[in-house]
Amino acid sequence: MQSPAPALTPETHAPIALAPPAPAAVPAAPAAPQADKKAEKKDQKAEKKAEKKPAEVVPQAVTKSLPVNYEAQVTGYWCGPAATRIAMSSKTGDLPSQTDLASLLGTTENGTDHVGQVADGLNKLLGPTGTHYVAKDLSSRQVSPEMKKELWDDTVRNIDSGKAMVANIVAPPGNQPPGYPSSQTIYHYVSIVGYDAEKNNVQIADPANFSGNKEYWLSLDQLTSLVQPRGYVA
Repeated sequence: MQSPAPALTPETHAPIALAPPAPAAVPAAPAAPQADKKAEKKDQKAEKKAEKKPAEVVPQAVTKSLPVNYEAQVTGYWCGPAATRIAMSSKTGDLPSQTDLASLLGTTENGTDHVGQVADGLNKLLGPTGTHYVAKDLSSRQVSPEMKKELWDDTVRNIDSGKAMVANIVAPPGNQPPGYPSSQTIYHYVSIVGYDAEKNNVQIADPANFSGNKEYWLSLDQLTSLVQPRGYVA
């Protein structure tokens, strides 16, 4: 129980009136919005900088090979029909015999004279698949950076679309694919079935199968020199 307050005596001073308490200070605005504004300005500057100097894109090296049905040439002069058959197999499993292809391409014991005959045969056989080939006769041109780029671009575009190519090469002593008879110039047809973008190499399926070399890689420079006297089908 609380005791009663004592009465005031004359000596007791009256209580001093206290000043009303000061109003509470208005809380300061939070600093976060300012920080947000600074961060926003920083982001905007970074975006402008990125717009002025886009990030460098490094192309990835690619190696791509097409699955094909390899078959060695049946006779010494049916490399054209055999290479055509290999190229066809990248687009269809309905493959004619080399005998039928030799007849269609006009191949004789002297071989298949011109890449145009191969292009015509492929277009006739693969027309229903929507596949189209163009013959490129290079015999009137000299080897050049432009020719090399054209061959590379054709190779990459066709292999990426799933279409193997056919090349008519002339391989003299000193400039031959692996396994070739080094004492004579070889006039021959091969199929182009892949590429290596890192090394600028091209994959060849060779129906001659010299020394057991069914497939091998050639540098783009060497392949360009081999096809220049005749041409290729892309």
